Amino acid sequence: MELLPESIRNILLENGRQQAKVRGTEKEKDFHPVVKLFTPDANCTWLVTELDPDDPDIAFGLCDLGLGFPELGSVSISEIQEIRGSLNLPVERDLYFKATKPISDYASEAHDEGRITA
Repeated sequence: MELLPESIRNILLENGRQQAKVRGTEKEKDFHPVVKLFTPDANCTWLVTELDPDDPDIAFGLCDLGLGFPELGSVSISEIQEIRGSLNLPVERDLYFKATKPISDYASEAHDEGRITA
């Protein structure tokens, strides 16, 4: 399965372009996650909202490595693709994930729960 098909990649890049225009201002965007990635055998989850238009390998979103400390930040898509869990399974895209709220709400819930619950 392709982790970020072109249709999803295009949305993430457009979000990245919009965010680049307002980054560091009170007009920063609080996007809904576009895609959920996860390891089926390692408790890692990423809710991704955008790709850096200058370096499309860098994504921004909510990252949870299964250690109880989910955080908002940047991550390398190529590094995510290299991750394997205990059964050597690759990272997958949740085909049924539909975001219902902005990333800040998911981050707040994840902070309270110690993990992403989406």
